[in-house]
Amino acid sequence: MADITQIAAVSRTEFGKGAARRTRRAGLVPAVLYGHGSDPVHVSLPGHQTLLALRVANALLSITIDGGEEKLALPKQVQRHPIKDNIEHVDLVIVRRGEKVTVEVPLVVVGHSGDDTIVIVDQQTVALQVEATHIPADVVVDVAGLEAGATITAGDLKLPEGALYSGEPDDLILSISVPRTQAEESAAEEGEAGAESEEAAE
Repeated sequence: MADITQIAAVSRTEFGKGAARRTRRAGLVPAVLYGHGSDPVHVSLPGHQTLLALRVANALLSITIDGGEEKLALPKQVQRHPIKDNIEHVDLVIVRRGEKVTVEVPLVVVGHSGDDTIVIVDQQTVALQVEATHIPADVVVDVAGLEAGATITAGDLKLPEGALYSGEPDDLILSISVPRTQAEESAAEEGEAGAESEEAAE
């Protein structure tokens, strides 16, 4: 089961930019909970605790509002300050135990491919359908010993039990290649430049 972070929230009754600034100055983060046909609920979350919790991808939160009913929620959108990286606002979607959700799960590449090869990663994350309380932290892709020309597709991934990939089995995840030499890169650049010149002449 996924780790659940308990967070005590308080209701928000003031809205607008000024109210949001006052909330953040008080060390809180403005947030909205929505989903399952319910009206959006505006709350304030403890800033530091929320920042720590959301360092984990797809963090599952147990939100208690004004000491009342618990609501399980996943972060849908997190707005951060462009310079300070503080969290400025969070959209949270309400989920239920046993409910299937679609989330983007990070891919982690481990192992060393064959000598003089490089790993070209086509996807950094994969979209998985999983139970809300069983979201994996990541999906490991082992490239140990793979030689140039080898590929790994979505169908090759070892997914956690019960998880389903949302795309097609032949979706490319990564490939093993050899680095191009400086001469090959120069020839490729010259070829691209020549093609652009021909197009311009036409």
